Amino acid sequence: MPVLLSGSIATDHLMHFPGRFAEQLLADQLHQVSLSFLVDDLVVRRGGVAANIAYGMGQLGERPVLVGAVGQDFADYRAWLERNGVDCDSVYVSEAHHTARFVCTTDEDMCQIASFYAGAMSEARNIELRPAVERTGAELIVISADDPQGMVRHSVEARERGYRFAADPSQQIARMSGDELRSLVEGAELLFTNDYEKSLLESKTGWSDADVLAQVNVQVTTHGKNGADITGRDLERVHVPVAKERAKVDPTGVGDGFRAGLLAGRTWGLSWERSAQVGSLLATLVLETVGTQEYVVKAHEFADRLAESYGDDAAAEVLPLLTR
Repeated sequence: MPVLLSGSIATDHLMHFPGRFAEQLLADQLHQVSLSFLVDDLVVRRGGVAANIAYGMGQLGERPVLVGAVGQDFADYRAWLERNGVDCDSVYVSEAHHTARFVCTTDEDMCQIASFYAGAMSEARNIELRPAVERTGAELIVISADDPQGMVRHSVEARERGYRFAADPSQQIARMSGDELRSLVEGAELLFTNDYEKSLLESKTGWSDADVLAQVNVQVTTHGKNGADITGRDLERVHVPVAKERAKVDPTGVGDGFRAGLLAGRTWGLSWERSAQVGSLLATLVLETVGTQEYVVKAHEFADRLAESYGDDAAAEVLPLLTR
C-alpha cells in the first residue's frame, strides 16, 4: 500500500555565499543585524518537504501519494513528479496564489540562512485527507512541514478516522505554538525531528523526552554528521551512522532524503536499522548534488554504496527490492 505524503510543495532558489556567515555576525550587534550577502551562484530547483520525500521514494521504486496545495504554475512540476513515480492526483490547486517559494543561501561551512514564502501552501488547511486515503488505500500518512493549521487539521482527522500517521514538523516547529505541536504529535505512529528540533519541541510543549515517547510509538532523531537514533516504547535504541560521502555540495533536502529512504525501507518490511541505512545513503546522494531532486538512484550503484558503508549484508538485502 502506498504512503500518503502531505506537506509543502515549493520552488527552491538556492544561492552560495563564498564566505562564512559566522564571520559577518557581531555578537554585540545581533539586535540590529542588517546584512546583504553577495552570492556567486543561483540555481532554481524543485522542492518542498513533501515533494522531496515523494521524489526520493519514487527513485526507490515506490509510488507515493502527494497531498499539498500548489498554484496554477504547478503544471511542469507535476509532470516532473509523475515521470518520477509520484501520484499527484490528490494535489490541491489554488486559484489565488502561486506555488510556495524557498529562498536559501549556503556558506562555506554548509550553514544556511533561508526564507520561505507560503503562497498556495496557506490553503493546505482546506484539504481533507479522506478522499486521497479512500482512492489509494494508503496505510500511513506523513504530516510534514506545511501550513500549521493544515498540519493540525490533518493530525486531528487522522486520529478521528483511525489513520496511522507520522508527524514531521521540522521547520514549522519554530512557527507553531506548544498547543499546536501537542495536537500534531499526539497519537503519531512515528515522529521525525533533528536534535535541535527535538529540544525545541520539548521546550514548546513542556514535554520531557519520556513524555514525547508516551505520545508516539517510535521517534527518529537525526544528528547531522553523527547519524540518526531511533527509539520507541517497545524498541531498543538503534543508532545508524551516516553513509560515506563523495562530496559535500548542498545540504538542502538531506533530511527529506533520509525520510524517503527510511519510509521506503519500512514499506519493504526492513528492520528499523536497515531502513535508516537506506535513508542515510539517500540523504548522502542529496548532499552530493545541488538541489533536492537532482539525484538518480541506480540500483546496483546504490547497493554497492550500501555495502561500502554498511556491509555486504545490507546490499544483499536491499538490491532485490530495488530491482523488482
